[in-house]
Amino acid sequence: MKKNLFPEIEHLIENFDFNTISSERKTILQPLIDFIQTKVNQNECVSLNFICTHNSRRSHLSQIWAQTAAAYYQISNVYSYSGGTEATAMFPKVAETLQNQGFQIQQLSQEKNPVYAVKLGGSLHPVIGFSKRFDDDFNPQNGFAAIMTCSQADQGCPFVLGAEKRIPITYNDPKAFDGTPQQTEKYAERSLEIGTELCYVFSQIKK
Repeated sequence: MKKNLFPEIEHLIENFDFNTISSERKTILQPLIDFIQTKVNQNECVSLNFICTHNSRRSHLSQIWAQTAAAYYQISNVYSYSGGTEATAMFPKVAETLQNQGFQIQQLSQEKNPVYAVKLGGSLHPVIGFSKRFDDDFNPQNGFAAIMTCSQADQGCPFVLGAEKRIPITYNDPKAFDGTPQQTEKYAERSLEIGTELCYVFSQIKK
C-alpha cells in the first residue's frame, strides 16, 4: 500500500528521523495520537481540521502531510481538512514547496483564492486545498479534532463549534522569511518539520 505514494515522497518519509522530535514536542503530539487511536479502535472515520489564522501556510502543510502520513502508515478512513479564522488564499510558496518535495500540484481555478488539487500518489485521491474559514461547509461539522497550528488562532478562536477535541500543535510561521534569501529554505524546513511530526503521530497508531 505504501507504494501508492510517489517515490520521492516515500523516500522523504523513510528518511524522517523521529529522534529529532523533542520529548516536549512528543508530549504535545500525544493528544492527537490518542484521538486518532480512539477513532481507529472504534472503527470510526478520523476527521482532522487543521486551523490557522489565514489558512494560507501552516494549516495547508499540516492538512496535506496528515493525509500523506495516513496513506504511508496505511491508516484508513482518515480525512484531513484545513481552515482559518478568516479566508485569504493558499500562499503560492506552499504549493511550490510541496511540488519540490515530490507532490504533484494542479491549480484548478484562477481567482484570488485559487483551488488546488494536491496529488500524493498515482492511485490516491488528491487533497483539495483552498483557503476557507474553519466552519466552511466544505469542512466537517462535528466529530472532528480541531488542531490549532498557530498560537494566534488558538488564542483568537477559543471555541470551535462541532469539534470533539481541540488540540494545539503550533508551528512558527514561515511567512517571517517572505522576501528574504532564506525563503525557499525556510518553507522547505517548515514543511519537513510538520511532515516529520505528523508521520511520527501516525507511526504510533496500532491497527
